[in-house]
Amino acid sequence: MPPTQHKDYYATLGVKKAATPEEIRKAFRKLARKYHPDVNPGDKKAEEKFKEISEANDILSDDKKRKIYDQFGFYSDQIDPAAAEAAARAGAGRGAGQGQGVPFDFGGFDFSEEAAPGAGGSGWGSFRDIFSGMFNRERQPEQGPHPGTDLEYQVNVDFWTAIRGGTARLQIQRQEVCPTCHGRASTGGAQQCPECHGTGQVTQMGGRMKFNIACPRCGGTGKVQHACPTCHGEGTVYRTEPLEFRIKPGTRDGQRIRLAGKGNAGVNGGAAGDLYLIIRTGTHPVFTRQGDDILLTIPVTVSEAALGGRIEVPTIDGRAQLRIPPGTQSGQKLRMRERGVSSATKESVRGDQIVTVEVAVPQVRDERSREILREFARLNPDDPRDALWAKV
Repeated sequence: MPPTQHKDYYATLGVKKAATPEEIRKAFRKLARKYHPDVNPGDKKAEEKFKEISEANDILSDDKKRKIYDQFGFYSDQIDPAAAEAAARAGAGRGAGQGQGVPFDFGGFDFSEEAAPGAGGSGWGSFRDIFSGMFNRERQPEQGPHPGTDLEYQVNVDFWTAIRGGTARLQIQRQEVCPTCHGRASTGGAQQCPECHGTGQVTQMGGRMKFNIACPRCGGTGKVQHACPTCHGEGTVYRTEPLEFRIKPGTRDGQRIRLAGKGNAGVNGGAAGDLYLIIRTGTHPVFTRQGDDILLTIPVTVSEAALGGRIEVPTIDGRAQLRIPPGTQSGQKLRMRERGVSSATKESVRGDQIVTVEVAVPQVRDERSREILREFARLNPDDPRDALWAKV
């Protein structure tokens, strides 16, 4: 029997073998967002990649499954860890035996003296090839409850909706519990397993070795269920549905909104996943938002900047008066307290409006104005570049 090609689940998720459960979880979530079918509709490669990372996460996120995988280089739910270790010791030359979880019939074969034909020698290497090949077949899906996966969508909202609040709508595609089988993945009663003919066991041959193992198709029960024709045995079906949700006043760009239980449905009674909405806010031709502050650039005349005074400026609440101090310079920033955006996370907290003053130099079109400016220059001979030259 040729050696089985094993899957490198760590490489699939892009983590090291010593990765912590948290590192594995983060790696899976990052890849799942990239390759999820909802993000890549109709992309078969992305769909296959999503299946691969889901399989890798299923094994590596479970301590027992990961322990078996780390020990043998593959995983099967038919392997009992204690029995597998005993079988491994037997393959190393300790003789044949039986584990508690998987019955083995070695047919009197002595591992320490002879190997399976074509294995190239005795010991654990040849035994492992046959052992892994035996379990690397399609396995019976686990019957316990499985929670649904989370979904993530990006939602674009306009500038004013993000500031004042409101409602937003979008179409989402999610997995729902199959209406035909109600998530059980099967319909009708059980029938005799066609692979083991109801015995619950099948025989695996490898050279002169013979293994009696639990049937991988029925899980050793001797019976299989009729797959649901609607969901094809998955327990869930894809549905596209409209979703309406509330945008709180002050919602920021990039903010995540979590809608519990609005993700993909679980199977066999498992809880549904969550839906995460990433908010992308629109821009405005006059106002610029920075956190909860509003930034605004206002032009002022030379006389207003020099003499000071009050001018009218726009805010997100309408018009308001702003005091210009005498001698205000171009580029100077003036703060209008609590004229910004109400915080979406802190009650009764509001940002400020920061006004940048831009002195507008007039176009002189008549001789009288030129004479006034010349007189002004004679009365104010200070060179504004003196401070610059002092630093050179």
